[in-house]
Amino acid sequence: MIFGIFQRRRNNRNIQTLYGAIVAQARLPCFYTLYEVADSVEGRFELIVLHLVLLLRRLGTVDRAMEQPLFDAFCRDLDDNLREIGVGDLAVPREMRRFGEAFYGRQAVYSEAFAAGDPRELEKALARNIFDLTDIDDRAMRLARYTRAAASHLDGETQDRLLAGQALFPGPEAFADA
Repeated sequence: MIFGIFQRRRNNRNIQTLYGAIVAQARLPCFYTLYEVADSVEGRFELIVLHLVLLLRRLGTVDRAMEQPLFDAFCRDLDDNLREIGVGDLAVPREMRRFGEAFYGRQAVYSEAFAAGDPRELEKALARNIFDLTDIDDRAMRLARYTRAAASHLDGETQDRLLAGQALFPGPEAFADA
């Protein structure tokens, strides 16, 4: 019984490390300069969601038990940020529901885009969700190139590295001009 406590702490540390990697990647300045994602609350949210979806996609093939705690870390972070920017206690649940719906919608769209045989589906999804466009442009194509590379990179990570919270995303600079 006592050993279960140590296991949960280790998993919690791994989850925090994984979530920290997502946030750190999403905050890289090149996404806002080279990829031209809006440097706003919405733009940052979209990049966190994109990286969270990529990592959850990979964790689904390794250890599904880590998916929910990682999503919970995301929700706690959103809740904390809403309160920090002054959203009132009564409005936080409504905003969290809105963010949750946005997350699940994007997760479904990105999953469908990866499953589609047409690589343009990912470009369309990114254009619509991240750049608020109806058509694909250079920004969406660049970000799709990075997103496919990040998914491939995560697919190549060993199970041990992922479960230890050591998932690393590739440097996005390398895919901005290709």
